[in-house]
Amino acid sequence: MKGKVKKMSDWSALYKEKLRTPEEAVKIVKNGDWVDYGMATSQPIVLDKALAARRDELEDIKVRTAFSLAPRQIVENDRTRKTFTMMNWHMSGYDRKLCAEGLNNFIPMCYRNKPSMYRDILDVDVAMITVSPMDKHGFFSFGPTVSATEEITKKAKRVIVEVNEAAPRVLGGRGEAIHVRDVDFIVEAGNIPMPVIPFVEGDDTDKVIAKLILKEIPDGATLQLGVGGLPNAVGSMIADSDLKDLGMHTEMLVDAFYLMYKKGRLTNKLKSLDRDKAVWSFAAGSQELYDWLDDNPFLAAYPVSYVNDPFVIAQIDNFISINNCIELDLFGQVSSESSGTKQISGSGGQLDFADGAYRSRGGKSIIAFRSTFTDKNGKTHSRVRPTLSPGTIVTDPRSQVHYVATEYGLENLMGASTWERAEKLIGLAHPDFREDLIKEAENMKIWRYSNKR
Repeated sequence: MKGKVKKMSDWSALYKEKLRTPEEAVKIVKNGDWVDYGMATSQPIVLDKALAARRDELEDIKVRTAFSLAPRQIVENDRTRKTFTMMNWHMSGYDRKLCAEGLNNFIPMCYRNKPSMYRDILDVDVAMITVSPMDKHGFFSFGPTVSATEEITKKAKRVIVEVNEAAPRVLGGRGEAIHVRDVDFIVEAGNIPMPVIPFVEGDDTDKVIAKLILKEIPDGATLQLGVGGLPNAVGSMIADSDLKDLGMHTEMLVDAFYLMYKKGRLTNKLKSLDRDKAVWSFAAGSQELYDWLDDNPFLAAYPVSYVNDPFVIAQIDNFISINNCIELDLFGQVSSESSGTKQISGSGGQLDFADGAYRSRGGKSIIAFRSTFTDKNGKTHSRVRPTLSPGTIVTDPRSQVHYVATEYGLENLMGASTWERAEKLIGLAHPDFREDLIKEAENMKIWRYSNKR
């Protein structure tokens, strides 16, 4: 075996050989390059600042990002887009504001396809990815963002890793790490606190909806939750319920799952795939959540091409997918990403899970939302609309929408005709808007004479 296996000291020597300052590392970026920052917690901080400082010496740099959890200096230092053009797979609140100003362009996708787009279609000249410190075997963990990060680094001509001592070391699964041999430059960022997303409990309306959903979840079910007050309310209610041996298979790992785990609901013992493992692809939440991720064999990180694959999801019995939306029309079309032409978030994996959960034996996809919203002028609007607002993007086609829930009930749309859908959905709308919705349904010839009023 002598000479066949490198010792830790050898990996340390290679580490030192590749170590650079941020300013030195970003010099490999050339005019016209495609640069990839990865997603969420994988996005660089010190490298972003160093690259932004090269604004006046570079031209035509295209940067892909997703779900930014910190300001991007390439934008803040170049608000005319003279040098840097930022593009985004999924909008955070910060990204949304940039998009509204014309400083950030959306990239449509089904989330499960993101790794294959990098593998088969996209060019990446330089990848700049935040990682956890190197382990004794020479591996850097991608931390809370596995997602498509492996394919990004494999496709990139040059890879720079930004080592953050605060980033947790996550376990796979697969696709959760990169070896020092596959890295061009290493930059040490020190101990930068992980970005925290506060856990919003949800109000009384969310809890009413959560109670309806809770009735649809059997013991041993495997769960996927979206982000926000309503999914959090569902998670909190599950944690305080008497449900047993629940499983987790989710693109985004949020604090609601940690809460279920702490209270003994989440065991993964009855999963028909990846038994005993809580499967996830990226995580964002509290520091407690990141601490739970660190070196934890209970949790298995996988690329999103596996986690969100409807064929994989379909193999898990009693799969319950719970997601939110922005609006829905009387035909059952769901938008979860835009209001008119204004980009709010992104397609994400909602359609992946809507498809996969429906295929699962005993599975259910549930689109849950509050029946109304109030605009900045204090006016209340219905989220159930006759048709989607002009320019609004369809996230889930009407043919793939299963259960829909508001504070006024829960309905199954699968197999329902247009007039049946109209009746079900108007019954889920706020009472103040139902008469107007009935009139519109009549005009669109989807209101049957026997429908309830």
